Amino acid sequence: MENQTTENKFELLKGDKVLWSVIILISFLSVFPVYSASSNLEYIVNNGTTTGHVFKHIVFVFIGLGIMRFVGTVKYEYIGKLSSILLLFTIGLLLITMFTGQKIEGASASRWLKIPGTPISFQPSSFAYLMLIIYLCRYLTKKIKRERVPIENIIYIFGPILIVFGLVAKDNGSTALMIMMVSIIILIIGQLAWQYVAGFISVAVVFVVMFLVIALNTNLIGGNRVHTWMSRIETFTSSKKTADVEDESIKAKNYQVMQAKAAIVHGGFNGIGPGKSALKQTLPQSVSDFIFAIIVEEYGWIGAFVLISLYMIMIIRIVMIASKMPAFFGSLLVLAIGLMIFIQLSVNIAVAVNLIPVTGQPLPLISYGGTSMLVTYIQLGIILNVSSRIQVFDEEGLGKRQSIEEINDIA
Repeated sequence: MENQTTENKFELLKGDKVLWSVIILISFLSVFPVYSASSNLEYIVNNGTTTGHVFKHIVFVFIGLGIMRFVGTVKYEYIGKLSSILLLFTIGLLLITMFTGQKIEGASASRWLKIPGTPISFQPSSFAYLMLIIYLCRYLTKKIKRERVPIENIIYIFGPILIVFGLVAKDNGSTALMIMMVSIIILIIGQLAWQYVAGFISVAVVFVVMFLVIALNTNLIGGNRVHTWMSRIETFTSSKKTADVEDESIKAKNYQVMQAKAAIVHGGFNGIGPGKSALKQTLPQSVSDFIFAIIVEEYGWIGAFVLISLYMIMIIRIVMIASKMPAFFGSLLVLAIGLMIFIQLSVNIAVAVNLIPVTGQPLPLISYGGTSMLVTYIQLGIILNVSSRIQVFDEEGLGKRQSIEEINDIA
């Protein structure tokens, strides 16, 4: 009777408590760099006020934490079962965005879709990415170790990946590349036969090459950003050839990276202090894509080390949850989502320190913005959901390794 009471007792922080603590701490700390860097939006971009932006960010943080808590109350198995329907829905949103989406200022990309009758806009690509990964995890679980004819893999695995990739790639190359990379890793972890994985990689390479050739040499894919990607890659490689770039056109293209590097160097070991960034007014996207550079400038490498340590604790806890989860679907899902978060934060930091070409990926839980932040909270909510189910599976007597029958029944 006492156990039943304990099980029914409402838990505010349901799931892994360490992960909860790290998420709340990063969310709280995000307010300070956003408040500082958002002055760029007020004084340079002439968009709103610093107070207004930080208030909006705080609201999104609380909404995100609420959504994360709600997702934690819904059995992740149900989310898996709905994933195919939700994937089709988000693919539909991507198609609508392609033709009617809002343009990014100063670019041809249509990434944003406005909710009719409201001033609210969101990026369907972020939701489609998440739904695709959940769908793949469940499909691979349901079909694990089963013999499938090639047409099944083409229709139910390769087809959805290539469709989402193609719809996202036109306007958001970095996200499309991440979708392809994570999908391939999931196919491997999900124990898809190696011949199918190798075949899909070959098909994917051909698909990408065809997309690039058509986009660069014809007008069949209107409004694509392939030329922008090529320009960024050329700029990145040219910046690595010499530290002293004489060509003014190259300097102009390298402006973002040069300002980010200057901010990092200016911060040094100790940083110059909260809110005292000198580069936030000259660094484009200082509140989102390049917010890591502002963090280093104001809090130094000490602050960067603390932030990265928190992220590493988060990733370690995610791996621990996946290793402890006896249900294959839950374990695969946690690893997949953890991989999504890890790649995103790695790309953001790598861009800021000029390890890879410039690309627009926000820093998870830190960068200012709505869609990406809320999707991250949903991802973490699913992970916390799985972590809260570990004890339940143990109580049901499931061993550390499930039989094929148990796997198929749970997924």
